[in-house]
Amino acid sequence: METLFLDHMASKIHVARFGQGSRLLICFHGFGESARHFSEFASALGDVFTLLAIDLPLHGKTVWREERPLEKSDLALWIGQLLTRFRFEKFSLFGYSMGGRISLCVVELMADQIDQLFLAAADGLKNNPWHMIATQTKLGNKVFKYNTYHPAFFFRLLTRLRKWKLLNESVYKFVLLNMNDLQKREQVYKVWTILRHMMPRKKRCKRLLASHHIQTFLFFGKYDRVIPPILGRKFADGSFPCQVIVLDKGHQLVDHELGIILKQYL
Repeated sequence: METLFLDHMASKIHVARFGQGSRLLICFHGFGESARHFSEFASALGDVFTLLAIDLPLHGKTVWREERPLEKSDLALWIGQLLTRFRFEKFSLFGYSMGGRISLCVVELMADQIDQLFLAAADGLKNNPWHMIATQTKLGNKVFKYNTYHPAFFFRLLTRLRKWKLLNESVYKFVLLNMNDLQKREQVYKVWTILRHMMPRKKRCKRLLASHHIQTFLFFGKYDRVIPPILGRKFADGSFPCQVIVLDKGHQLVDHELGIILKQYL
């Protein structure tokens, strides 16, 4: 792995490079992960792609010093720097989980430069009402912050929703795992807040994917109850070139095996 940093205003954006292929693949990781996770792809895809994985703010080695949320235009600036630095005119895009939401935001601004789009267990295909309330409303964000430091009510509500079968067991365990101590809750609050403008306009994305003939591949885990395959089937409505591939897995999809599968679809 080669590591490099992009200067971005007062911040330093960390990028991990894998492989030396003749095509470029820009990768965005999931929540709580980092660019290093894409080392799993190196042996399978490194002969085809130069893989550049970007650490998002509050993740990995990126140092985010801007006193504001991340904007879609920031993403375009980072990728523009990478295209110039590595002498590419076009690129393919991979986003896993939270990185899927980020990737769709990139589509909005840079569709004319994208070859292929790969999304794995992608967030952003459907608006989560809890996420919308917590990030898109002032009152919701204040309540979110209060519950970060005073979580008793939140956990009681979580238990009630589970008991009333308004929250499935997998989502309950996923939320509990990411919110069961103060450090984890702070990470969720800070990341959700700093990424609150990363809200892709799905209809616009579909129009752009169609007009630029961007072949899109949506990968899901058969047993994923957090981001289930049905979301991909609804998103792939036939208006743009898209395939939905369901793997015999859960939510965690980024591994060497997925790299091999991606290669089959190039």
